Order: sequence, then C-alpha cells, then structure tokens
Amino acid sequence: MPRSNLFKKLMALVILMLIPIMGLYVYSNQTSTEVLREELHESSRNQLQFFQHQVDTTIQSISLWPNLLLHDPDISNLKDIFGTERRYLNLDTMLLIKRIQQKISIQENSLNWVSSLMIYSPSLQRVITASDVSSYDHADLKSRLKQGWQVKTVQGADGEENYIFSLITVSPYSSFHRPEDANLIIEVQFDSANIIRMLDTFKGDGERDPFYYKADAGMIFNSASDKTIAVELAKHLNGEKQLPSDNKVVEINGESYLVNEEVSSTTGWTLVDYLPLTEVMSPIEKSNTLFYSSVAALLLMGMIVVYMLYAQVQVPMRQLVTSFQRLKNEDYTVRLLPKGNSEFSFLFTRFNSMVAQIQDLFGRVYLEKIHVREAKLKQLQSQINPHFFYNCFSFISSMAKLKNYEAIIAMSQNLSHYYRYTTRQEREFVALSEEMNLLVHYLDIQQMRMKRLSFEVHLPPWLKHKQVPPLVIQPLVENAVLHGIEPSLEAGRVVVRAEEEDGLMTVTVDDDGAGMSENEMAALAKKLSLPMDEEMSCGLWNVHQRLHLRYGEGSGLTLSRSPLGGMRATLTWLDPDHAKKREQEEQL
Repeated sequence: MPRSNLFKKLMALVILMLIPIMGLYVYSNQTSTEVLREELHESSRNQLQFFQHQVDTTIQSISLWPNLLLHDPDISNLKDIFGTERRYLNLDTMLLIKRIQQKISIQENSLNWVSSLMIYSPSLQRVITASDVSSYDHADLKSRLKQGWQVKTVQGADGEENYIFSLITVSPYSSFHRPEDANLIIEVQFDSANIIRMLDTFKGDGERDPFYYKADAGMIFNSASDKTIAVELAKHLNGEKQLPSDNKVVEINGESYLVNEEVSSTTGWTLVDYLPLTEVMSPIEKSNTLFYSSVAALLLMGMIVVYMLYAQVQVPMRQLVTSFQRLKNEDYTVRLLPKGNSEFSFLFTRFNSMVAQIQDLFGRVYLEKIHVREAKLKQLQSQINPHFFYNCFSFISSMAKLKNYEAIIAMSQNLSHYYRYTTRQEREFVALSEEMNLLVHYLDIQQMRMKRLSFEVHLPPWLKHKQVPPLVIQPLVENAVLHGIEPSLEAGRVVVRAEEEDGLMTVTVDDDGAGMSENEMAALAKKLSLPMDEEMSCGLWNVHQRLHLRYGEGSGLTLSRSPLGGMRATLTWLDPDHAKKREQEEQL
C-alpha cells in the first residue's frame, strides 16, 4: 500500500489551496497595520509639534520680557538712585516705583499665562513686583543666578508637586557672576499650572494622554492623566538619548502603547503622548478574527469532504489492493464484503467470483505443478553461482600478478572440472564417485582461497558405483563452507562421509563452524517441506525436494548438531536396487 494515500493527498491539496490565501491576507494585514501605525505616528507627531511650538512660543515671549523692560526709561532710572535713598524712599522714587509696578502688571497680563516679574535693584537693595516692594536676600539671589530657564519643585496646596520655571537676566551681562556690581536684575517666573492647563486643552475629549518629562527634574501631568502608566513610560525614556522627535512602541504589563516624543528646544523638557494600540487595532483584530474563523470553517468543510471521499473511495480501494496482495501471496481464501450499490460493490462481487475460479483452477492443476517443479529443479542444476565464479577469477587474477603459475594452473583445472560437471548434466543419475570428485574439485578451489580450510572425503569402494541424482551433495558442502567456515576465523574443517546400512544410503557433511541453535534448525527443517519463499536457501530446498520426489517418504535432508562443533547435514534415501531385491524376496 502506498504511503501517501488519497486522504493525505486531498488534505495536502486543501491546505496548499489555503496557504496562498493565508499568506496574501497576512501580508496585506501587516502592510495595512504598518501604514496605520505610520499614519498614527505622523498625525501624533504633527499635533505634538504644533502643541510644543505653542508652549515654546509662549515661553519665548516670556523670556523676552526682561530685555524689553531693560530699555524702559523708568526702569533704567533705578540704576541712578544712590546714597541715603537706599534706606528711605523719597516721593520721586516712590512715584517711579509706582509707574514701574503698573508696567510690570501690564506686561504680566499681556499673556493668558499666570506669570510674575521681579526687578532687583542692587542700588536700592530692593525687589519690585507688580504688588509689592521689599528687601531681598542678596546671597539667595546670587545662589540662583544660572544661565537659561531654571526649575524649582514646590509643594502645592493639594499636596501635589508643582514646578516653578524662572529666568534671570542681569544688566550689564558682564556682571552676571557678580550681582552686587549689576545695575539691574530682572527675574521672570511662571508656574507649571500654566502647562497643565494647556495639556488639558490639548487632551480634550480624545484618547491621548500627554505629559511632560525631564529625567533630572520630574514630570508634569494633565489633570486626568493616568500617572501609573506615565511613570512606567518614563522608565523606558530615562537614560535614552533624546532626539528632537521620536516614536516607538512600548509594552507595559502586557499592553502595547504607541509613544510619541517631542523635545522642547526652549526648556529641554520632553512632551510625551501615548495611545493604547489595542484601541487602534481593535477593528483590524476583529477583521482578523472573522477571517481566521472563515478559514477554519473552510478547512473543516474541506476535511469533511476529503473524509467522505476517503471513506467512499480510498477505503474500498485499499481493501481491494490488500486483497490482491493476499492473492499474490497464494491466499485464495480471501473474499471481499460488498456494501450498497456502488461501483465498488460490483467490483467486489466480480473479485470474489474471480478468486473462486482461480482457487478451483489451482486445485485441478496441482499435479501439473509437481511436473513443473521437477523441470525447474533440473534447470537449477545448470545455474552458476556468480559470486563463486567472480571469486575464482579474482583469485586467478591475483595469482597472475604474483606470477604464481602453479596456483593458476591448479585453480583453472579444478574450475574446469567443476563447471564441466555442473553445466553438462543430462543424466538423471550419476555414480556416487563422480559426485565425490566434484566435491574434491570444489573444496580444492575453496582451499586455495581459504588457507585454513581442510577437508576429508570418505567413500567406501563398494559405494563408488551407487547411483544418485546429480548435484545433491555439493550444495550441502557449499553451505558448510559459506555459512559455517567462512564467517568464523577459528573454523576450517569439513568432513564428508558416505555410508550404507541395509539398503539405506546416508551422506553426512560435518563442519566445525558456528552452527545453529536447536530452534533455528527446527525452523529451517520445517521450511524445507513448505513452498520455497524468499528467506529459504534455494540449494537446501532443491536437494530436499528432489530426494523426496525421487525416493518418496522418509527421503530427504535432515539437520543436526555436528560432533565437530558445527552443523551436520544428512542426506538419506533408499537404494533402488536394494529395494527391488527386497521386494522380489518378499514375493518369493
């Protein structure tokens, strides 16, 4: 039965049909997903850039205030107030400060951000704000003098952390590190609440959840921010080299988030916006589920169709093939059971009829087979063992190379005698002495090839002219040499002996090889009486069947353990002359 039956082939065909569809869909789905992700990245980046630009523009506008105020005439006059006026302010100075406070208030209200301006006058040793004039701590101010925007964390009224952004400008700039020598120092401040309000506006009612982050400062969340996720996202950003704009996919607690980043060129803070991929990809996942369910349904339907074809076609076909195989092995009792009214039912009926006719035919021609077997046995007498033939010529070739002409002559003569006898047998009987001479030639040939081989051939003189079928002893000797002596490095002795007792002829072939176990010999003896199969030795079966057919019951080949340690093969048959003489005596 072929390994790949119809069921497997049809299933493979169905799967092969679905594979291109699955491949195209997966490729299309991946392409669509990548395009969607790119579009989401592009859209988020553009919105982040726009929002970041708004924040940076506002902060830059605030950072320009000190430069504008430094050129104001009233504020410039502060640097000209000296002397006792430092302790007590006169009316003119107070009026000047009043005008400056009004200008500070106007400047603070010019934007919708809550901010504060502070003007430090080293000459007056006072700080002027929109609502107050007071002394300031010179050492504290000097400690806070740094370039660019500075951030200070403060605790809010609600317990949350707030951030104060401040920018200090010194005039002239050369006295930045010596504030006591400066003419004026202007500080502008704004609270992170301004940024929170803008984040809330940017968030709106959408799915985005923006926040600001800076590794060495902290985080600014929108009012409705999920701080747990934001903090986890910050861990993935911490320590990484920040690009002006970047996007990535971050997985947190088994959930994937599409993260976009935009770094502020003004403050150095990173604006981060994230979006759960599950919400974005849910329509695609639903489509994938629907498609895969459809493919599974198609596969199931295909399996049902294939199984029906298998049950209706493949199974009956396999039964038919198996029955033909049994018929080939000469089992003529095989029958098939027809089912239904299908074509296979008709075929099974005709098969049963054919086998019944064949069985009847073989019963009527059984005797003819015996004659055919006899003819085949005669044909086997003339067969030449190619392996033996090649070994002999290989030996001759080797001896020729060694210039051992005596060995070549001896091998050629023995080979000539051997094959002249085996190929020119036209007689039904030959003298036992001729059979023994054949054994001597054969063993001489094997002895030249196998130096450890020694043999003895015992033939009493009164048995030399006894008639035997040709080529019945040589196969036993050949079997002893090839299967008993050759495989064993310690074996090398063959003894052939012919005897007669009360008209019963026996020829024994003993060797000192490995031999066989009792069970193996019993199994081999049983096969000698059965029809020859592929595992049976052709020579042994040939000899046994020829003697059995020629001399009747009790004749043939028997196997036993040899006294030499190997195996003993014994040929037994009743001498026809002695049997005829005994029959005549019984008649008298």
